[in-house]
Amino acid sequence: MVKKIVSMLLAGAMAFSLVACGSSAETSGSNADTDSSVQTASKAEDGDYAQITYAFVTFNTVPDDTSKVEEALNQITREKIGVEVHLMPLSIADYTQQVSLAVQNGEVDIFHTLGDLGNSIASDMCYDITDMVDTDAPELKALFEEEWLKTTMYDGRLYAIPTLKPFALQPMLIYRKDLAEELGLDMESVKSVDDLTAIFAQVKEAHPEITPLAPVSQGDSGLTRWIPSIDWLGDSFASPTGVLQGDNMTVTSYYDLADFEKYASLIRDWYKNDYIMKDAATTTSAAAELMSSGGYFAYSASYSYPLEDTAASLSAPSGYEVGAIALGDAYLDTSSMNAVAQVIASTSENPDAALKFLNLTYTDPEVINTMLYGIEGEDYVKNTDGTVSYPEGQDAATVSYTAQLSCGVLGNFFIQWPLEGSGSAESLAWEDEQNHNAPCSPAMGFTFDPSSVQTQYTAVSNVIQQYLPGIACGSVDTESALSEFRQALKEAGYDDILNAKQEQLDAWLAQQ
Repeated sequence: MVKKIVSMLLAGAMAFSLVACGSSAETSGSNADTDSSVQTASKAEDGDYAQITYAFVTFNTVPDDTSKVEEALNQITREKIGVEVHLMPLSIADYTQQVSLAVQNGEVDIFHTLGDLGNSIASDMCYDITDMVDTDAPELKALFEEEWLKTTMYDGRLYAIPTLKPFALQPMLIYRKDLAEELGLDMESVKSVDDLTAIFAQVKEAHPEITPLAPVSQGDSGLTRWIPSIDWLGDSFASPTGVLQGDNMTVTSYYDLADFEKYASLIRDWYKNDYIMKDAATTTSAAAELMSSGGYFAYSASYSYPLEDTAASLSAPSGYEVGAIALGDAYLDTSSMNAVAQVIASTSENPDAALKFLNLTYTDPEVINTMLYGIEGEDYVKNTDGTVSYPEGQDAATVSYTAQLSCGVLGNFFIQWPLEGSGSAESLAWEDEQNHNAPCSPAMGFTFDPSSVQTQYTAVSNVIQQYLPGIACGSVDTESALSEFRQALKEAGYDDILNAKQEQLDAWLAQQ
């Protein structure tokens, strides 16, 4: 699928990959105008535009006011689809809870999942768009191969659209190049997480005021990205309730894996030596914000872009020039494709309008880039090479609006403008190769239905939220906390979830 897109994108004449995508996507986007021209004209006559709200996570600072950006979007959408959109950017710490409440209260029309599509479907949060997509979003649907859309289907019905992006996530360390160069750190010698202790020790010795490792976000040290060959079976690293590792088709407790205990113990040692932020389990600040404060050396997260591109795109929001090194290999499972998926809320009063707007986020560069970057001249400037920069003297922390770090979360990555210094035609080819050639889970395409164990899911999720942040960030004794955690999971019905997953997986395997 991405190979097909890349071939179209590379046919463009522009030098930078994300811009090259624009030409083909703009062509398909223009076709959308015809389908809704009559409706749009009548809407424009009386000003009675359908109103929708789009909730999305931002890893940048949540803006105080989105009205200018909304008006810029609505100048496009009123004419094209007869719709006005309201933006609801939310911080990662608040996103899941606030979206759930907004759906319940009918306050949101579009949202996206963060590794919890199965639960969203089982909780009746997702509108069944099977019979709508051909009419309201045909250009969007055409971007996906049938097999890829199956990752967001259940029981033959389509409940979401995967965010179109490089899917193969590779665990990386993002670090400050100035400190690495000052201290003569041999970052090329780092091949795995096990090599980081010596690096962190050198940083701490030279700069006691600097903490070597910042968390990615609240309660997330990066630990769960370091364990190789994991199929989350419909869940995510934030709430893993039964996984596969490698070719073993036995559903296993993630917290019983030897690798989990190994890395939890390593993080605990780092905590004792002040190598990781002491408040990592409870902070509401994300990695880019912490890095820009100047008090941290590095953080670990997973990205699906080449190392140099990743570093280039993260340097501006981090406030320093950063480097990136791989801490493991990419691995594809169903969640790789459907973890971040765009959903029409089941309580939406305007599902057709919402799906039409969603279509534009995949096909109209102006729409998706306005959502990401805001107002030209105020929040960003467009460069002659097709890249964008922050206005002179400003950065991601000072402009009125930016959601640039959500570039892999919203719509179609391949028509999004790259930050200056990032992105190339070669990068797209690399990303395509990763998507198609990275090792795949033998359970690729399996979707778990948690409806029979919803009560247990709720109880287990509460236990995970209680124990995992402290264990993953080293702020509690690993051995005693992990023992207590495992017992609490068992009492919450964890085994019921494991058994249900195994039963459904066995049935799925028998049909293959």
